[in-house]
Amino acid sequence: MNTSSVLHNRSFLRLWIARIFSASAFQILSVVIGWQMYALTDSAFQLGFVGLAQFLPMLLLTLPAGQTADRYDRRTIVYICQLMECAVVVFLVISSIEGWITSVHLLIAAAILGACRTFEGPASAALVPDIVDREQLPQAAAWSASGMQTAMIVGPSLGGVLVIWGISTAYITTLVALLISVVLIFFVKTVHFVKKLDAVGIDTFFSGLRFVFARKIILGTISLDLFAVLLGGATALLPIFADEILKTGPTGLGLLRAAPAVGAIVVSLILTRISIEKAIGKTLFASLVVFALATILFGISRSIWLSLFALFLTGAADVVSVVIRSTLVQVNTPQEMQGRVNAVNSLFIGTSNQLGEFESGTMAGLVGAVPATIIGGVGTLAVAVIWMYWLFPVLRNLKTYSTEEG
Repeated sequence: MNTSSVLHNRSFLRLWIARIFSASAFQILSVVIGWQMYALTDSAFQLGFVGLAQFLPMLLLTLPAGQTADRYDRRTIVYICQLMECAVVVFLVISSIEGWITSVHLLIAAAILGACRTFEGPASAALVPDIVDREQLPQAAAWSASGMQTAMIVGPSLGGVLVIWGISTAYITTLVALLISVVLIFFVKTVHFVKKLDAVGIDTFFSGLRFVFARKIILGTISLDLFAVLLGGATALLPIFADEILKTGPTGLGLLRAAPAVGAIVVSLILTRISIEKAIGKTLFASLVVFALATILFGISRSIWLSLFALFLTGAADVVSVVIRSTLVQVNTPQEMQGRVNAVNSLFIGTSNQLGEFESGTMAGLVGAVPATIIGGVGTLAVAVIWMYWLFPVLRNLKTYSTEEG
């Protein structure tokens, strides 16, 4: 197979570009809404509510979102969600220009955007197997990971620059990005028939959770990534390291935040050209060990360059897990259940990111940022050993993406 063959699929290419524009727009919006909230209220407490307003819809709507993605046309769901996001941004533009926007308006906008992303995410991820062949899924997952990491770099950075030019300019830019994504999604064509979910009930509502928990390969991989990020995530502590430990100020903070995403982009692009099949289990655990050791290295470093290198390694190692996890889910999930299972996967990811920041902040408050980071790295190593030898030993010798479970 040609290493770039998945990009020859025009529908996948359109979806891939659309997801970059959409995810970048969401990242910019998160920065700009937070900036505007603080400008209006001068309250860190209100700023925290912005994140909560985006997280609660995900917590409450993940399972319904999975049901929706398996009941209706996934392309249409993504299309409608992005149109709703455009409507929210139009409201933000008008209210900001007219000068009558309030903190309540911002919280409602953040909540609606969070709800739209909750429905859009599983449908968008489940759309990939509808438009690419099964053997191309690992490569598609690697390209998807690189696209999302690009958005993670471009979005926040661009958001910070755009607010200098004005809040309205920033909102208009996100509106343009979302409209580009809408147009691209409109021209995506599905090629694989998907049997839609027939009846709504408690049984189908929780079927995605049951599917994941019944398959040790998928559950082991997802939970391994969850606890690794939960324990080893140092992102929430970067402002402390930049200010108090490395003494680099805002410029250093920007570099520290970008380093993991740069590492992830580099490795995800490598994974689009090489295959790790035949050694998936060993690669997964090796990447986790690298992630843990790099986290510890970052914790003990007092050099900005060594710290950047350590964070580069965490991003590089983490994306290996992302590609393996997403490919395992897509290859081993029936097409008619892709939405529900990807919704569960999204819930695990969101939980690990949100609770990981809470855990890191709490631990840092108790013992300090450096000990908290080192403890997190050691904890990640412990998780790797426990998963490898006790809870999910089947993962250790996993060679191919396709399993016989079920």
